[in-house]
Amino acid sequence: MNYELYMAEAIAEARLGAEEGETPVGAVAVLDDAMIARDHDRMQLQRDPTAHAVLLTLQAASRKLEPRRLSEVTIFTTREPCAMCVGALVETQVRSLVYAAADDRRGAAGSVIQLARHASLPHQISVVSGVREAEARRLDQEASARP
Repeated sequence: MNYELYMAEAIAEARLGAEEGETPVGAVAVLDDAMIARDHDRMQLQRDPTAHAVLLTLQAASRKLEPRRLSEVTIFTTREPCAMCVGALVETQVRSLVYAAADDRRGAAGSVIQLARHASLPHQISVVSGVREAEARRLDQEASARP
């Protein structure tokens, strides 16, 4: 699986979100080397604090697949997901998570807490971090610098 390519697509989604005034976080869902869903944060647009890129992408993937096929999906996201998003990934038994930049304030895949691979939970997710990290962090910095 081409991690660089799929993370580039997640970064493109994050850029779209930033252009809309959202936090620049994007995500894509991949199954059998094909992107099946993609989205970016939409909390401002939807006036919904749960409209995170990972959740929206997971929901879109769920609408396209039979529930049992989610266990074959890899989620790519520009920022380490929060506890809400990792909880959804665990509950849907997604195979793996690939993220660009750690989130030292809310990250739930190892930075602040470890839900993705918690031994007490019935499902653990394979996690890869740091893919195109510098590019994702630069996008965050650009968004922070905007008035």
